[in-house]
Amino acid sequence: MPDPGRLLRSVRVRLLVIALLPMLVLFPVLLGGAMLRWSNKMDNLLIVKVNSDLTIADQYLQHLLGNSVERLDALAGSVAFEEALQRGGTKAYIAARKEELGLDFLYLSDGRPLPRGFVPRDWPVIEDALAGQPRSAIDILSAGQLEALSPGLPERAAIRLVPTRAARPTERMTEDRGMIIHSAAPVAMPDGSRRALVGGVLLNRNLDFIDTINALVYRERSLPEGSQGTATLFLDDVRISTNVRLFENVRALGTRVSAEVRQQVLGDGATWLDRAFVVNDWYISAYQPITDSKGENVGMLYVGFLEAPFQRQKINTIVALSLIFLFVAAISVPIFLRWAGRIFRPLERMTQTIAEVEAGNLEARNGSQGESGEIAQVAQHLDGLLNAVQERDRQLRDWGESLEQKVEERTRDLQEANSKLERATERLIMSEKLAAVGEITAGVAHEINNPIAVIQGNLEVARDLLGKDAEKVETEFRLIDDQVYRVGVIVSKLLQFARPAEYSGAANLIVPAEVARDCLVLTRQQIEKARVEIRTNFATTRAVLMERTELQQVVVNLILNAVHAMPEGGILTVSVMDEDDHVVIRIEDTGSGIPPETLKRIFDPFFTTKQAQGTGLGLSISQQLTGRIGGRIVAASEPGQGSRFDIILPAAENS
Repeated sequence: MPDPGRLLRSVRVRLLVIALLPMLVLFPVLLGGAMLRWSNKMDNLLIVKVNSDLTIADQYLQHLLGNSVERLDALAGSVAFEEALQRGGTKAYIAARKEELGLDFLYLSDGRPLPRGFVPRDWPVIEDALAGQPRSAIDILSAGQLEALSPGLPERAAIRLVPTRAARPTERMTEDRGMIIHSAAPVAMPDGSRRALVGGVLLNRNLDFIDTINALVYRERSLPEGSQGTATLFLDDVRISTNVRLFENVRALGTRVSAEVRQQVLGDGATWLDRAFVVNDWYISAYQPITDSKGENVGMLYVGFLEAPFQRQKINTIVALSLIFLFVAAISVPIFLRWAGRIFRPLERMTQTIAEVEAGNLEARNGSQGESGEIAQVAQHLDGLLNAVQERDRQLRDWGESLEQKVEERTRDLQEANSKLERATERLIMSEKLAAVGEITAGVAHEINNPIAVIQGNLEVARDLLGKDAEKVETEFRLIDDQVYRVGVIVSKLLQFARPAEYSGAANLIVPAEVARDCLVLTRQQIEKARVEIRTNFATTRAVLMERTELQQVVVNLILNAVHAMPEGGILTVSVMDEDDHVVIRIEDTGSGIPPETLKRIFDPFFTTKQAQGTGLGLSISQQLTGRIGGRIVAASEPGQGSRFDIILPAAENS
């Protein structure tokens, strides 16, 4: 399988990239950028269209408001109404005119409260009319206020809420308020006073109103085939009049607008011009707030049209342009490849020649192919270089034969030097052992001085008390015996440690727990001098096959290293335990610890951190001594927390 990295670095691939880059990379990028720009402009045009649609719908609503107040003002100033006022038959006249004008309520008010708590002066429309100024506005009335104006009107206004995706959560089940076109005109009474003629139309379920807006905005062939224009009137966020369908013949009355649209339009008082999810599909939508006579945002006016047909048009256009590009590429790419092949062939011949040379055929050459140009010159230069390489290879082979002879001579010299190094290592082991004995001797001397001082003191007492009163010095004599015995034990262990193994008479089968206990006695002076507390845990008495003096040398070296690591005192723990088929001597201290970079090198010969106080061979020799019997030393340390050394020795069978 060819190496992908090598393939990408080949001249053939690079030339192909250069040849095809404009067609397969740059042109698609430019085409994609142009299509993206066209798509954005098309989206902007759709937003402009829906904004103009919203303007038409708003103008129609304002026309309704203006027309309503104009009709009321004309009625209030008519001769017929004036005659009805003079005859006192205004109720019958107003009732007749209400039906004729298509109003849901019409009444004459002097500002005094009506039944069910309806106060006309609470409404700016009526207040302006009483002041002599006709006015019309959108207002929201509660169910009780609707009942006060016209019995049965609340039932017409009530709309059951339909759960709608993305709408703001609500606990209401029904919208019982009514949105009305509220109009009032001033009336001059015969007695010179002024009243207001108030009328209105309920917009809840007013499908003629919303269908008229939809017909004005979305006339026939104003949208592409498959698209559908819609218009809706909202009371707060509830659809109270709409031609949006839930199903084929069911209008989406009671559904609610999304929380995002509600916040921007009703909460912030801004116009929404963007795509939005309407009931069950995506529409290019425009929402604007509807303000009541008190200046509060109480509803929304919406127009929009289905987005899907425009998206299909965009997708079809993109697919068509992509197919055209692929067709052009399918025709032009083979032409580019054919032209590039004229360059590839001589380069491939050179590649084949180099491959043969790498395989060992130094006679391979490009030869003359009857071509001219820069690549042919490169082929000729390559043949010249191959001739020089072949000559250089012959010379190297001659040099190689002579070099092998020199290597053999140097190998013999190295073997002799290695033998000398091994002998020097053995001498260094003995030197390290003698250095340990010397350090221990200083401690032993102190141990000997104390018993001698006791002996001398008690001898003076004995000289004074000898005689018949010998019983009086019985305790002193017994103390002298104990100290003399102590001196004997210490000197015995020191001699055993220092005496060569071949002359010591000790058996190879030894108990590590006993050796560890002896080593603590030998190093007691250094331990006590450093104010180190000793803790022991000899949990096993299993034996191992090892020279006693060698194990003593290893344990003493590790104990002294631990003491040196605690110059301010600490705790030294010596444990002997079983671990599967091995006996483990563990030496732990609470000293300064060993940094990780140092811990990696502690078993290297001549590596030391004690400067002039050590040779750097202690741990290296200890590792060699334990390695001879198949054991090893494992170290672990954390700076500031102390160190732990495990001497892992194979246990003797049947021990």
